[in-house]
Amino acid sequence: MSAEEHVMNTHDDHHDTAPAHATLSGYIKGFLLSVILTAIPFHLVMTGALDNQTTVAVIMAMAVIQIIVYMIYFLHMDAKSEGGWNFLSMVFTLIIVAITLSGSLWVMYHLNMMPQHDMSQLP
Repeated sequence: MSAEEHVMNTHDDHHDTAPAHATLSGYIKGFLLSVILTAIPFHLVMTGALDNQTTVAVIMAMAVIQIIVYMIYFLHMDAKSEGGWNFLSMVFTLIIVAITLSGSLWVMYHLNMMPQHDMSQLP
């Protein structure tokens, strides 16, 4: 392999693993998604549209989706950048979040901290 071919191969390899460049449209999409993913749980809690357990489940789901949106649009993590290590970091983060959320719900449920009755009937 000549020196010129080596330089071209090195440049191509570096280009394939370079992180994604930020664009204004990407930031706008991420911002809009984060606002929507915040507004939906806020609306559910303020209006009382769903029962308590369903509301908690929706809030948890929106929180996980919002973490993914932040990681993709603001931290620019994808399966291609850094040779796949960013994707592995994303998977690890999601596992930790799942453990934390499920553990928190388990503790709240078993300590009777989760509301299981209609709060409007209290004196």
